[in-house]
Amino acid sequence: MFRTKRSVLVRRLWRSRAHGGKEEVAAEGESGVTVAEAWVPACGEGRGCCLGKAGCGGRAAARAETEVELKALTNAVLKRLKERQLEGLLHAVESRGGVRTPCLLLPAKADSRLGQHWYPLPMLLCKVFRWPDLRHCSEVKRLCYCESYSKAHPELVCCNPHHLSRLCELESPPPPYSRYPTEFLKPSDCPVSVSSSTETGRINCLSPGGLSDSQVLQEPGDRSHWCVVAYWEEKTRVGRLYSVQEPSLDIFYDLPQGNGFCLGELNSDNKSQLVQKVRSKIGYGIQLTREVDGVWVYNRSSYPIFIKSATLDNPNSRILLAHKVFPGFSIKAFDYENAYSLQRSNDHEFTQQPWTGFTVQISFVKGWGQCYTRQFISSCPCWLEVIFNN
Repeated sequence: MFRTKRSVLVRRLWRSRAHGGKEEVAAEGESGVTVAEAWVPACGEGRGCCLGKAGCGGRAAARAETEVELKALTNAVLKRLKERQLEGLLHAVESRGGVRTPCLLLPAKADSRLGQHWYPLPMLLCKVFRWPDLRHCSEVKRLCYCESYSKAHPELVCCNPHHLSRLCELESPPPPYSRYPTEFLKPSDCPVSVSSSTETGRINCLSPGGLSDSQVLQEPGDRSHWCVVAYWEEKTRVGRLYSVQEPSLDIFYDLPQGNGFCLGELNSDNKSQLVQKVRSKIGYGIQLTREVDGVWVYNRSSYPIFIKSATLDNPNSRILLAHKVFPGFSIKAFDYENAYSLQRSNDHEFTQQPWTGFTVQISFVKGWGQCYTRQFISSCPCWLEVIFNN
């Protein structure tokens, strides 16, 4: 009865922290290491597992000590926050980023020390509330709507853990999970399901845009949009092509709050149980963002997505790879400079069909390729085709 509002907020935050168990880390696509194991060296100083109870007990003690230090350090950071900032942090953590929350701005030069390691405050809160195995600030990337992304306040830094994503590069996880012959689907190859009922008037869910197939194919020089998105269920396209003018687009099945391409608003005639199951797992979906260096895709859902793009792979290779992107990760799915160089090459695929080099295909939950029962993306239950304006 004597608890203050501040103490209640802190308690709720600690109940929502990421514990780093094997089942939790596996969902993020990482190896099962706890927050302590990410910092404490292995027994025997790298010579393998120690023998005897004394060595293992020492490792457990070091792990417990690290946990105590971590909690004390985080509590010291939380004490700096005002109640309004604590409420915003709690809202972000409990909604898992599903609700757009304000930036949590703290002095940029304020670092925290844990044992022999110094951690920037954004990285510390990311370790506590999202990724216990996070080791270095170079592993994360700021999202475009964060104030620290635009450096609007250079003396401050945003510490909201859901304003960052884990960074995927070709040299690091996730690796290519399948190899398959290149497959280019044209709108004429599959039946198209277009319904005017997909254009709804809900305030928080913008309906698919008013671009027809003929406009996309006959007016490639139109600068009113930088890409269009088509949503497919197996070999059937559902809804109209969605034109994108804003730099960032959320594509989701459902969100607590959100504007963008709401797939749950589309009327699908597909009665397949698998399609319905995958649709329900799309959840927060993805965020598609056009940035200076290319187009990034951020996986906001709780399940992996699979991406095929001509600019993700070796330009000398004629076999494209499907890349698995785990929840919470971002990947640069398209590079304009590489796409233009591919278009100027003598490759038959890009000279005869120039638009294919400007297309990215993304499947939800289910992958495709030689190591899957689905050889082609047109067999996936739910997938997207993103066509860039060249």
